[in-house]
Amino acid sequence: MRQELQSLPKTLAEDVAKNLVMVARLIDEDPEGAYGYSRVALRLASRVAAVREAAGFAAYATQKYGEALAEFRAARRMTGNTDLWPVMADCERGLGRPEKALDMAGAPEVHKLDKAGQVEMRLVAAGARRDMGQLDAAIVTLQSPELASTSVQPWTARLRYAYADALLAAGREGEAREWFAKAVESDKDGSTDASDRLAELDGVEFVDALVEDDDEEPENPEESEKSGEPGESGEPVREVTGPESEED
Repeated sequence: MRQELQSLPKTLAEDVAKNLVMVARLIDEDPEGAYGYSRVALRLASRVAAVREAAGFAAYATQKYGEALAEFRAARRMTGNTDLWPVMADCERGLGRPEKALDMAGAPEVHKLDKAGQVEMRLVAAGARRDMGQLDAAIVTLQSPELASTSVQPWTARLRYAYADALLAAGREGEAREWFAKAVESDKDGSTDASDRLAELDGVEFVDALVEDDDEEPENPEESEKSGEPGESGEPVREVTGPESEED
């Protein structure tokens, strides 16, 4: 990206770079804010492929799929690479065209993708199948050497999660629980809510001990204070309720 910006006058390149940095910082926590910065960068340097790509991802994060697709197509025309092919197909899903996404999943461009891109394309294709009500086909689409592998890769957690979710939607709860557990094992950075889904299947419910009826008053405030509730440190106590075990 820095190399692409070198084609611009130095001051302009610095302004564009600052806006792109803000897009990257905000896109997860504040997509609308990221989108605003991407529009500024786009006005300043619409002929830079990296800017078009960043604008596409910002639009995608705010579910402006038509706009995102247009930006991704522009970036692809400028660079000639196929890296954006899976997210372009997902934009087609977002626009209500799952059939188009499936067509893209079978296009020659997919063979030019690296392993991560091919896995991403498989996830998009499975999502398109689900959009069309084809749950069994979605499950089969996700069955792959990458899913069966015991090694953990950057895409492993999301692939296992998608498979578990498809199994659950198909009513195969036992298998879904197994794959949600596998997703938890591989999800080191918390990129999915697999642990919550697994707890839900196990009947575990998290309860905030501080939540009380506003009308209720403690019978003896002094005793409550002495007992250290909700905790001697003053931090909320999080209780876990779930199926009884022999240890309980």
